[in-house]
Order: sequence, then C-alpha cells, then structure tokens
Amino acid sequence: MAIRQKCDKKRMDLLKATLHLINNNGFHDAPMSKIAKTAEMSPATIYIYFENKQDLINQLYLEMKAAFSTHAFENYSEELCVKESFKKIWFNIANFKLNQVEESNFLSQCDNTPIIDDEIKREGLKHLQPLLDLWERGKQEGTLKPISPYLMYAFTIYPLNFLTNNQHKNNYELTDENINTAFNAAWDSIKL
Repeated sequence: MAIRQKCDKKRMDLLKATLHLINNNGFHDAPMSKIAKTAEMSPATIYIYFENKQDLINQLYLEMKAAFSTHAFENYSEELCVKESFKKIWFNIANFKLNQVEESNFLSQCDNTPIIDDEIKREGLKHLQPLLDLWERGKQEGTLKPISPYLMYAFTIYPLNFLTNNQHKNNYELTDENINTAFNAAWDSIKL
C-alpha cells in the first residue's frame, strides 16, 4: 500500500509541476527537464508514469476536466427546474474559476490552443454531459432557445473566463451583486 501511495504522489507531483510551468511559461517553455526539476525528481522518472510530454499534458488535461466537472456538478440535482439546475451549475463553475485559479487558467489555455489531442478533448467533453443533458431537457420543455450547445456555452459559461480573469488581475471586482447580474445575463441569453 505504501509503495502505491508513493507512486501516486510522484505522478501527482509531476502533474502539479506541469500545471505550474505551463501556466507560468506556456506549453512550449515547459520541457521535460524543467518539469522533472520542478517536481524534484529525475527526468527518467517522468517516463515511468507518462509515455512522453504529449501524454503528460493530455493526462493533466483530463485530470483538470475531472476536477472541474466534480466541482461544477456538486450538489446538482436533475429534480430541480431547468433554471434552478442551471443556476446551481453556473455558480459552481464560477466558484471553481474564482478559487481554482491554476486549474482554471490551464483549462482556458487548452480551450484556445491545439496542444491537446482531439481525442482527449472529446473525452474531456464527456465531463460536461450533465450540463448538455440539462440544456437538451430545457429545449424539449420549451424553457430554452433551440440553439446549439456551443452557442449556449459561448453565451453562458465562456464569459466567466473573462470576468474571473479580470478579477484575478484586479481590473474588476466580482461582488455578489455583479456575479448575480452576470448569472441573470447568462440565463437571459438562452431562455426562451
């Protein structure tokens, strides 16, 4: 058992080092040697856990997507009406973006670069399935506009990146009032 925990810890240390370096230096300025040095282990150790740098980044992406979805769907219930269900998810996502800054920044970078393999991105999308199902239910019930989930995401979730990034840069303060206003604008953009 102790050996397994040690192995899991090394793998997690490598993922954390990669996350830190990519967020601070970018994808291309995070070579395996820097990752190993940051994780305080030899470069050869990386290859025990990951095939190559691409595999390491892909696995980090999937780990971050899993953490994101766990947070996004915490205390979510399909029993609530579409608006209340969406509100729960939206506020959970806002909370994640405000409080899990490194993870959120990494995921935002991944959304805007081809560095993650397409197959891995498709696998990562599976983590959003409850939200996609909710939107589909809303369209079927006539609560939501009959538009693409991509448009719904663009108008409701993606603006959170802009707002939270500006909060972190001290350009804008997401007070309770501002975050409620942002939610209402998001909801108004997709409700029928």
